[in-house]
Amino acid sequence: MSGRAQLMWDEAVTGYDFGPGHPMDPVRLALTRRLVDAFGLDRAVEVVAAKPAGDSTLRLVHREDYVRAVKAASADPASADASYGLGTLDDPAFAGMHEVSALIAGQSVAAAEAVWHGDALHAVNFAGGLHHAMPGGASGFCIYNDASLAIARLLELGAERIAYVDVDVHHGDGVQTAFWEDPRVLTVSLHEHPRTLFPQTGWPEETGAPDAEGSAVNVALPAGTGDAGWVRAFHAVVPELLADFRPQVLVTQHGADTHVEDPLAHLAVSLDAQRAVQIACHDLAHQYADGRWIALGGGGYAVVDVVPRSWTHLVAIAADRPITPETVIPESWRQEVYARTRQLAPMRMTDGGWPVSFAHWESGYDPANRLDQAVRAARRAAFPLRGLLA
Repeated sequence: MSGRAQLMWDEAVTGYDFGPGHPMDPVRLALTRRLVDAFGLDRAVEVVAAKPAGDSTLRLVHREDYVRAVKAASADPASADASYGLGTLDDPAFAGMHEVSALIAGQSVAAAEAVWHGDALHAVNFAGGLHHAMPGGASGFCIYNDASLAIARLLELGAERIAYVDVDVHHGDGVQTAFWEDPRVLTVSLHEHPRTLFPQTGWPEETGAPDAEGSAVNVALPAGTGDAGWVRAFHAVVPELLADFRPQVLVTQHGADTHVEDPLAHLAVSLDAQRAVQIACHDLAHQYADGRWIALGGGGYAVVDVVPRSWTHLVAIAADRPITPETVIPESWRQEVYARTRQLAPMRMTDGGWPVSFAHWESGYDPANRLDQAVRAARRAAFPLRGLLA
């Protein structure tokens, strides 16, 4: 197996554009790729532009009538059918929507194929992670669910155990739904509590269908959770589950919208904590999945200050060229940011909170602490179903 990482990228993915004023500004993708290049990471990975996912691939997850509806809205946005979630405020229809959504999906599917076949050990598609799309509808800025499609392709290729870990601030509802009845896929989501954030799912009690009990694990974090609590929750749940499940491939989703500056959510996580969890995912892939790691992007709407830095760290970690947090950002990138957005770019690859300190779960449970209550609820709901101590 090659030790080299692949970066899935086609400039055309920046055409995933819901229009002016929509939070999902594609400039976040363009600026991430430029920052990757500014650090020379494009020379440390193999940059691959994969083909769009074809209809047969899309139908691994999505219903045929939904794919037809997306194509129709793509050809004539005015005809978008809201019963499929298209033409809504969250998911406005736009010309070429099917083509660019299929292209993003194709990058994640190709990443899965490369990792499974041994052409790469790690693969990153930061344009992906569109985890809200359902088999029969668009949702939450997501048209096709590339994460689910990558997992479905792995199953088609013969994988028997795939772990999906989602650390986006929003619940990974579309992926959970796609594999709700499939014990071959373990879905773990750490997200802001559904009482306070879209999509209002991801309660601890959501643990999978009767024939797949314990295959879904949800950690619903209280609003305001910061670095120490967020990283504590991750380490209190994810490593033990992976040690038990022993996945053949680890798929992770790294939405950057957990950040304290994100305008659409209410956690208080820093870039440094995001980097710490990215490193943990990389290490867990090597510890439990023979290094096979597919890392995806996701949400993130602080499109200058947060997203490019977070996902550049992700690429650097996958490339085995981690960027130290104190590193000064190249001036050429900062100038490009100003030229594109008229915003001042950050100076360093840190928010000033490195290293991130946190108490391990074994250090003691505080029943009065809301974060510990959230972790305990997740463990009590799901762990016994897997034969693990809560």
